[in-house]
Amino acid sequence: MTRLTKTAFLAVALSGVAGFSPAHVASQQAAIDKALSAAPSRVRDATTVIQWKTDHTFEVLKEGDGPLVCYDRSDEARRAAFDVQCTSKENLDRVAQSRRFRAESADRGAENAMVEEAEANGTRVPPVYGSVWWSLRGEDQASARMHMTVAVPFATAESSGFPNNGREGGLWIMAEGTSTAHLMVPGR
Repeated sequence: MTRLTKTAFLAVALSGVAGFSPAHVASQQAAIDKALSAAPSRVRDATTVIQWKTDHTFEVLKEGDGPLVCYDRSDEARRAAFDVQCTSKENLDRVAQSRRFRAESADRGAENAMVEEAEANGTRVPPVYGSVWWSLRGEDQASARMHMTVAVPFATAESSGFPNNGREGGLWIMAEGTSTAHLMVPGR
């Protein structure tokens, strides 16, 4: 069955259930498709899609049996109009903490101060070492650009062997020595 056929079948099946209408099902499918646009194409079918709630918990829109999860971030303050991200399911506690910091801060400086305080007092949730973060963002999907990083919490240029700047044109480590340390992957 094609995705459109499955969506149409689901819309008809759920049309009698309170709160479900063909428009609701189509809207939910659009949200799933939007979030999955940041996922590598070869793993999209196995990827989980979630929708964040204002209390920094989430609802599962599409269950996947793979290790990745994708979500829309464009509802957050200081984000692009189109902003979706995918990462390991094991990073969801960190994402929730980051979303809370962003929601509770008036600007980027205040958000950074919250992150630094959590780093200093040991409450910053580290990401899974080696996990990849795919982000697709821009004014709209057509103009969105892909950005990819690899989490290497607490790594340094010395411990990892990667330079701490991008002047050489290859992978480089950013935010070295913190839980936020990650390898920057040069884009196109």
